[in-house]
Amino acid sequence: MIIKPSDIENKEIQTIYHPQKGEQGSVIDIDTFSLFYGKSQALFDTTMDVEKGLVTAIIGPSGCGKSTLLKSLNRMNDLIDNISINGKIRFEGKNIFDRDTDVINLRKQMGMVFQKPNPFPMSIADNVTYPLKIDGIRGKNVLAETCERSLKRTALWDEVKDRLNESALRLSGGQQQRLCIARAIAADPEVLLMDEPCSALDPMATIKIEDLINELKGKYTIIIVTHNMQQAARVSNNTAFMYIGRIIEYGKTDIIFTKPKSMKTQDYVTGRFG
Repeated sequence: MIIKPSDIENKEIQTIYHPQKGEQGSVIDIDTFSLFYGKSQALFDTTMDVEKGLVTAIIGPSGCGKSTLLKSLNRMNDLIDNISINGKIRFEGKNIFDRDTDVINLRKQMGMVFQKPNPFPMSIADNVTYPLKIDGIRGKNVLAETCERSLKRTALWDEVKDRLNESALRLSGGQQQRLCIARAIAADPEVLLMDEPCSALDPMATIKIEDLINELKGKYTIIIVTHNMQQAARVSNNTAFMYIGRIIEYGKTDIIFTKPKSMKTQDYVTGRFG
């Protein structure tokens, strides 16, 4: 997603930031963060705090920078050539772009779930325990307990407990996505990053993923990018509305959807554009 400076309506865009701090405080603090692909700017002075243990949704039209921001949080964008950044993103108080940051450990602490399910071509059990095995954990009891616990947390255990040695590729799309979430939480992360996790799923599978998000809330801090405003309204506590690389408004979800302060937010959530 590349934005030309001429595309930015500076006079019309004013960030409105009004979340209420929760009792648990914030786990991620984004401080005037900007990102560039070469000379083209994709994110502009992004500032927001992500509250610990809650679900934060990021909404906005296609190409507005939602996924770019999400992938910046665990430095997945490092894998793209010619990226540069300004500003800071602090995870538990530490800037993730400090030179001494262990990026591998950062990504373990921020599990990622992508748009399309991406199970590995191995058994269901091996998929779930893969993060432990790459850390050198080989104890059968530890692996078995982690597999069962993660699958139970994702409401998948009863569906697959007699098929753990079968290929994960045999599962349905919705089951595969829940398996990917089970794999993400097996390493016991602090944060779950979800990039439109239901976009490739049918309505019934989507309901199960949304139910799962509600179940996992509190155990994990969840940040979900979604193009589905109804989904954001159903699952999130806080919502950030993005437009051409900027956060236009960020606050409690019910306020964003019922009493937004920005006309651009109101136009988007009422379907006037997007």
